Amino acid sequence: MRILLKVLAAPVILVLMLSVWICSLMLYCSAFVFGLISTIIGLLGLAVLVTYSVQNGIILLVSAFLVSPVGLPMAAAWVLGKVQDLRYWIQDLIYG
Repeated sequence: MRILLKVLAAPVILVLMLSVWICSLMLYCSAFVFGLISTIIGLLGLAVLVTYSVQNGIILLVSAFLVSPVGLPMAAAWVLGKVQDLRYWIQDLIYG
């Protein structure tokens, strides 16, 4: 019975492992691109804040924060860590 459980859990662990690798690569690349984009939006937000409208400048600065590596990519990294924790939990439960 234990061997059957190991055989059934192996593909699940493999899929989780491959998805974590692929998603972490995508997260690394997207964090770099989003960092550049957030810098541009942040500078634009400061310029709009000083010259045009305070409300629009604040909106641009908040969106620059969300796109920055501290915003949404950090939330994606947290979710990716939870998926990896799930993989390790299944692996420890099944394989001891």
